[in-house]
Amino acid sequence: MDTTPAYTSFVAVGDSFTEGMSDRLPDGSYRGWADLLAARLALRNPEFRYANLAVRGKLIGQIVAEQVEAAAGMRADVVTLVGGLNDALRPSCDMGRIRGHLEEAVARLAPHCGRLVLMRSPGRRGPVLERFRPRMEELFTVVDDLAARYGATVVDLYGAPVLSDPRMWDPDRLHLTAEGHRRTAEAVGEALGLPASFDWRTPLPPAAPVPWGARRAADLRFARRHLAPWIGRRLTGRSSGDGRPPKRPDLLPYEGRTAGS
Repeated sequence: MDTTPAYTSFVAVGDSFTEGMSDRLPDGSYRGWADLLAARLALRNPEFRYANLAVRGKLIGQIVAEQVEAAAGMRADVVTLVGGLNDALRPSCDMGRIRGHLEEAVARLAPHCGRLVLMRSPGRRGPVLERFRPRMEELFTVVDDLAARYGATVVDLYGAPVLSDPRMWDPDRLHLTAEGHRRTAEAVGEALGLPASFDWRTPLPPAAPVPWGARRAADLRFARRHLAPWIGRRLTGRSSGDGRPPKRPDLLPYEGRTAGS
């Protein structure tokens, strides 16, 4: 007898991680872990519906203002909320304000969904993570505390060594590859009680040594193509998500399509 829960609806709330960057499809749109999970849930229930309100670059205050009320109104079986990391990675941030916004989001969502899922986001190994690690871990302490208080589920991606492997990350060093998103979808599915498709924690094969010159060349490309534009947006108060609508703003039937909408 199959005792796996039959979820009928799923709403994803958050930023670029939940939008699906950088799991790029041939048409240029992004898929990502939430779409992959929705496709799997849709296979189990022909009445399944899915909305993805996430928009790249959003801070937690913007997520609360622009996404949370809409998500609560959909009264879905499953709501995922991932946010706050964009705030924590800024040169200066107010962790007390981040905590307040997260608590507001959780307090508004928890009573209006069957299952609220929070996450400890993955982090790439490297000097950037080391610089911001204390803030990230403070953020994840807040996530754990809110989950305990409001009965939410926490998916611990930060504690999975395989997701810190640089090979799981796009050259922008901020977003997961397609494989990273595939494993994230499996991790969330596991937390929801779905049968395992594979062991998402399995390490990648040992990496071949990369010569010093190749590493420095990669660092320079990263700085020119990704870091400098990111700093420019911070200095001018712009965001990569400015003016961008959610990929799936309405709770509609989902047939496992791979396109972004």
